[in-house]
Amino acid sequence: MGAARRQRIIIVGAGFAGFQAARSLTRIANGAAEVVVISPTDYFLYLPLLPEVAAGILDPRRVAVPLADHGSARHVLGEVDKVDVASRRVTYTNPEGGRAHMGYDRLVIAVGSVNKLLPVPGVAEHAHGFRSIGEALYLRDHLLRQLELADATNDPAERAARLSFVVVGAGYTGTEVAAQGQLFTKDAARRRPGLRSQPIRWLLADLAPRVLPELDERLAREAHRVLAERGVEVRTETTVEVATKEGVKLSNGEFVPTRSLIWCVGVRPDPLIDGLDLPTIKGRLVVDEYLRVPGHPEIFGCGDAAAVPDLTRPGQLTPMTAQHAHRQGRVAANNVAASYGKRRLVPYKHHDLGFVVDLGGAKAAANPLGVPLTGVTAKAVTRGYHLLATPANRLRIAADWLLDAVLPRQIVQLGLVRASAVPLAEETPEQPDADLRATQRG
Repeated sequence: MGAARRQRIIIVGAGFAGFQAARSLTRIANGAAEVVVISPTDYFLYLPLLPEVAAGILDPRRVAVPLADHGSARHVLGEVDKVDVASRRVTYTNPEGGRAHMGYDRLVIAVGSVNKLLPVPGVAEHAHGFRSIGEALYLRDHLLRQLELADATNDPAERAARLSFVVVGAGYTGTEVAAQGQLFTKDAARRRPGLRSQPIRWLLADLAPRVLPELDERLAREAHRVLAERGVEVRTETTVEVATKEGVKLSNGEFVPTRSLIWCVGVRPDPLIDGLDLPTIKGRLVVDEYLRVPGHPEIFGCGDAAAVPDLTRPGQLTPMTAQHAHRQGRVAANNVAASYGKRRLVPYKHHDLGFVVDLGGAKAAANPLGVPLTGVTAKAVTRGYHLLATPANRLRIAADWLLDAVLPRQIVQLGLVRASAVPLAEETPEQPDADLRATQRG
């Protein structure tokens, strides 16, 4: 990176892939190149712990890692909406609506993914997504609001609807949201005398034949058992056909009166990819095994938005998961440096470390290095993994977990996020896929 003119490397996005790419590149460049991260937030969000934020276990700041505290990259607050490949320039909009341009010598596209909104009537108007701190805080307030309104009404039908919660998508996110949400509402209802004898209904639906279709079948059965024992109704091979203000109609013909539809049916690549005028596969940017865009050696792609070849499964792409995004960010940084002759070019090839699913309380399911674990042992492994994986706030997270174990949870509705601030989607709903199952958060 010793060119006469200081080179500029722009990283678009600060999720798992972009954050890791920025951290690695600033260390490699060591000031020889300008590393710029353009992101609509000034923090990296550790998504796997978001269900615990919604359940009131973790302070939201615990899962938000300030970009300014990690690496010497220059952070630009804005959302990139155009990339001019020919002139090597990106255009972005800042939080106050101002437009600006910036040129680059190397570009790393790591914009990640957004909620997958399917063309189901009423979903966009009545469902709540779950991919941001705002959505997690809104959901926590919404759950408490429904309990409080149920306690205040004398209408049995309205009370039953407000005490019914439907989660669509039984992948990692949906399963954890249902598990944590059921315990949270049960705890909150116990503190209201008028609700102590009232049943609280949680329903988890997915088109897949079982919960956690990405996980080992034995662990999926354990997760199903834990949820069922708590009273969560698991409906496999079932989804929502219509959503209304009064409830949802399921594909099996059942109508569930509810005021709470939580949409966790997976993700799709960020819409920016569609406007790049570069080859894509299922909306993901085509890259080679070195994470380079064919025909454009100055552009790299990684994370959920990139169609990265899976060298361990020829002919397939790596899944859209946080684990892959984190590793790809590191490889992208290495290969950007290699394009300047400062590193050796390496292909992206992964080996799964296993997966962890927190089921709330003392329950979890995990398969570290392929070893299936359940119960308290899995819980310890799950929390240990998250403490190792998160780049900051480890002591604060551990302290919150300890306090939650020994003190009553603080149950309060803060009203910080309004529904209008967290729409499920602003993009046009995509057409139905052959497989609508939830994918792992990433």
